[in-house]
Amino acid sequence: MNDHPVIARIRLNPHSRDVQRDLRDATEMHRTVMRMAPDDLGNSPRYQAGLLYRLDETDTSSVLLVQAASLDPSRLPAGYGHAEVKSLAPMFTALRKGLGVRYRILLNPTKRERLSLEEKGQRGRIVALSGADADQWWLRRAAEAGLDIHVLTPTSMEPARPRNREADRMRHSLLRYDGTATVTDPDALRDAVLHGIGRGKPYGAGLLTLAPARTT
Repeated sequence: MNDHPVIARIRLNPHSRDVQRDLRDATEMHRTVMRMAPDDLGNSPRYQAGLLYRLDETDTSSVLLVQAASLDPSRLPAGYGHAEVKSLAPMFTALRKGLGVRYRILLNPTKRERLSLEEKGQRGRIVALSGADADQWWLRRAAEAGLDIHVLTPTSMEPARPRNREADRMRHSLLRYDGTATVTDPDALRDAVLHGIGRGKPYGAGLLTLAPARTT
């Protein structure tokens, strides 16, 4: 995987039928973003491409962020949206211990259920976390990723909607966290940005984006 991937910011065209389809179906969205990655990536193409993505929606627009080792937005469906691609090399170069950053990440916080002694040897179901449990999950994962969180603002998002309509909505539940933090371990943070955090990456979770913290 390229040490310095690129990130595409795609302002989606709300009138595109392809966009409307992808916003309804996370499986189709995943298929569309993978079109931008190189072909012939083997059995785990998303992993091999280092591809992560996130949908940022406001009242007036939808922006799709896609990160990978390399991307070709010209392979998107015609009229899908306006794409701008930039290298993440400058951001990685700027990372240092003690740096203040603003962050955003969409997560699928989960845990595996603990089973009774009678069920020893079996694996518990994966269940979604919410509220304070989800916040603590993110604080732990952020610390492992080299971030000391100062502010976290959770926003509940619509669950990912894979094509399998019977998919467990809780399993695909999504929470967005925004806030500020200090970099404690640049190498761990670089790894977290490259590989994403948590489950649900094929459904738009796990992409951590960073920006310098505003100074007053």
